[in-house]
Amino acid sequence: MASLVRHITIDCSDAYSLAQFWAAALDGAISDEDFPGDPEALVTADGAALLFVTVPDAKAVKNRVHLDLQPQDRSRDEEVERIAALGATVVGDRRNADGTGWVTMADPEGNEFCVERSVGERG
Repeated sequence: MASLVRHITIDCSDAYSLAQFWAAALDGAISDEDFPGDPEALVTADGAALLFVTVPDAKAVKNRVHLDLQPQDRSRDEEVERIAALGATVVGDRRNADGTGWVTMADPEGNEFCVERSVGERG
């Protein structure tokens, strides 16, 4: 059998703090074994497991890999507003007049991710 992706690991300056943001963004949960100040924090959510690891290096360049989020129960624009209220910022707006496109955002530590159209908006 081939390997499976166990989780996606994201380097950051404060693992628990960034895990709190992503747990809220993905309606997930932080592992019961992780606490503020721990060097690692695991978030599990439907379809994803994200491991945040505290590292001494600051983020210096654009991500080579990023997450694409697809809202399940709201529109793309509603999801952008919700995630911005959690602390993310818009860094690129690729929405088109016909409703296609996406929004590139950054989490509180500057890691980029995209918010795409919902399933309902694609139909």
